[in-house]
Amino acid sequence: MSRKLLIALGVILASSTAVFAIGGTFTGPGPGITGNDTGGIFPYSPAVEQTYKQMAADWCARWRRLSHVTSVHRVYGDYVSFVCIDKPWMIH
Repeated sequence: MSRKLLIALGVILASSTAVFAIGGTFTGPGPGITGNDTGGIFPYSPAVEQTYKQMAADWCARWRRLSHVTSVHRVYGDYVSFVCIDKPWMIH
């Protein structure tokens, strides 16, 4: 093998190992809320039954918006989804 190819393979291997060593993942939502200023999802569990509305409200409050829960699938491991809506009295 040529020296340049070995160096390139070494760099690729070192960078991918470093990402996994610090806990990097590449697919799907994580254990917390996944979303942005338009809404998001988070995993349902019986532990969030009483607090899922407040969790969505806290997330949307980051952008000074109101939350609206759009879907609650009460199956362990399924998701609660919500959207963040503008306050009706706000002018942009």
